[in-house]
Amino acid sequence: MFKEKIATIPELPGSYQFKNKDGVIIYVGKAKNLKKRVASYFTGSHNAKTSRLVMNINDIEYIITHSELDALLLELNLIKKFNPRYNIMLTDDKTYPYIEVTTEKHPKLIVTRNITKKSRVLFGPYPNVRAARETVKLLNNIYPLRKCIRLPKEACLYYHMGQCLAPCIKQVTIDDYEQIIKSIKKFLKGDTKDVIKSIEEKMHIASDLMEYEKASEYKKVIDSIKTTTNKQKINLSDLKDRDIIGYYYNEYLLSMEIFFIRNGKISARHQELFEYYSEPLKSVEDFIAQFYEKNIVPKEIFVPFELDSETLSKYLNTKIVKPQKGDKEKLLKLAIINAKESLIQKTEIVKRELDRTINSIDKLGNLLDLPTPYVIEAFDNSNLFGTDAVSSMVVFINGKPSKKDYRKFRIKSLDNKASDYHTMKEVIYRRYYKVLMENLRKPDLLLVDGGIQQINAAKEILDSLDLNIPIAGIVKDNNHSTNHILNGNLDKIEIDKKSDVFHLITRIQDEAHRFAINYHRQIRGKGIFNSILDEIEGIGPKTKEKLLKKYKSVNLIKFASIKELTSLGINEKIALNLIEKLKEN
Repeated sequence: MFKEKIATIPELPGSYQFKNKDGVIIYVGKAKNLKKRVASYFTGSHNAKTSRLVMNINDIEYIITHSELDALLLELNLIKKFNPRYNIMLTDDKTYPYIEVTTEKHPKLIVTRNITKKSRVLFGPYPNVRAARETVKLLNNIYPLRKCIRLPKEACLYYHMGQCLAPCIKQVTIDDYEQIIKSIKKFLKGDTKDVIKSIEEKMHIASDLMEYEKASEYKKVIDSIKTTTNKQKINLSDLKDRDIIGYYYNEYLLSMEIFFIRNGKISARHQELFEYYSEPLKSVEDFIAQFYEKNIVPKEIFVPFELDSETLSKYLNTKIVKPQKGDKEKLLKLAIINAKESLIQKTEIVKRELDRTINSIDKLGNLLDLPTPYVIEAFDNSNLFGTDAVSSMVVFINGKPSKKDYRKFRIKSLDNKASDYHTMKEVIYRRYYKVLMENLRKPDLLLVDGGIQQINAAKEILDSLDLNIPIAGIVKDNNHSTNHILNGNLDKIEIDKKSDVFHLITRIQDEAHRFAINYHRQIRGKGIFNSILDEIEGIGPKTKEKLLKKYKSVNLIKFASIKELTSLGINEKIALNLIEKLKEN
């Protein structure tokens, strides 16, 4: 199919993009030799994941670059811009906390995840934010750096406790901080002997003075320091900051293990397990490049010998080493062993997650006779006893909720009356007119909460906009639980209620309903909805709610008797006035 196109691709470095039948970029790669790399996808045998990618390729584009490094930079930028389906599992938003000694005139210790700015004094990463905060708390008790965000006009409690130099009322110079900062840096680099010795002396003095409570506090501080700076069996004597990267893979999954070595010891670790669709070694290289966009690049990175480290080294601007012997090789093997163990332990968990997500949308597509709906937009309407309509849209990408894409709608055109049919028409029009005008991503499947009426409303609007988006409706039973689905032709499709597909559909429906209800409560709480009842003297919010609960709509209240209204606790005079006002309107 692509033989002629591949024949015209040059044997030069660059980035290639695979597109599906809708022209959507589904995979971005880079290559030293574009022709050979692209051709490799269409020759020989591949695992099931790569085969799935190839089956969805409908077009190929490429951009030539000056070098493989430029190709890598371009690839990463395109992945960030288009978030392709088959690259999406290669990134992780997780960032680690660091301890920063600020470079202000009067420095302080803070915990930060923001590592993008240069010229900063950072220590870490720490395994979790709690460990970092505990360390900062410990150091703030020992060293008198400022604790406040802005300098107050008078000395605070920390000064009187001996934990601050009080630059707010005293002249404190850089020289005054120099030794303190030096001691803190020494401590954070793992040299805690002087600090422990100093606290032990204070503990013994407190004990001699029979201040046993204070002595006990000092003992707790010492124990905390020893726990924070625990010893490792394998230490590197050169005390360099470096990361050690091991990996292990099977036919479907790639397991990554990163040891963060700080001052010769493992200070933290990062584990990740994900699907891969390209060659495993290329997936490892892509992961490493993307990982260090959000994490500090150390002075040195250890990797297994089979990885192509030249381009990565240039991109990260750091030294990449392939250790072959000694303690460095032992640490690298340890990272690989941990990656393998993680793959063995988590494979079943990941498979279950895949069954709930990717595999479920594959099966849903088969049931509806559609291509796999990687992007699903689902709508749900909510109202209060027939009035005050709102709607919600939730988005599931690859079978998982994408909350940043959720949208809320206040229905504008119903004159404060709620009709599911007209609500659906309005919200579908507003959503997809915007998609059309702003050339936004179209979903692979549109799900509506309801049956024939809601599907017809959605189809009517999409037809008027000349948009071809597959539709299905989720039909509930008498207990308001998912019962079956209707396809765009209004054919009933039964789903096994024990299946992963049924659980996915139910999850989408519940999420859309939850989001709509929460929005309705939110704007009701803000008093955004109004009605004629709000203008009638003596009718407060509680009475309004009672009336709507009993009569469902304002129109029906005007036919109520005075006796019925007074039975709700409404004063007879107010009830008469209410009926008169409603009949006037």
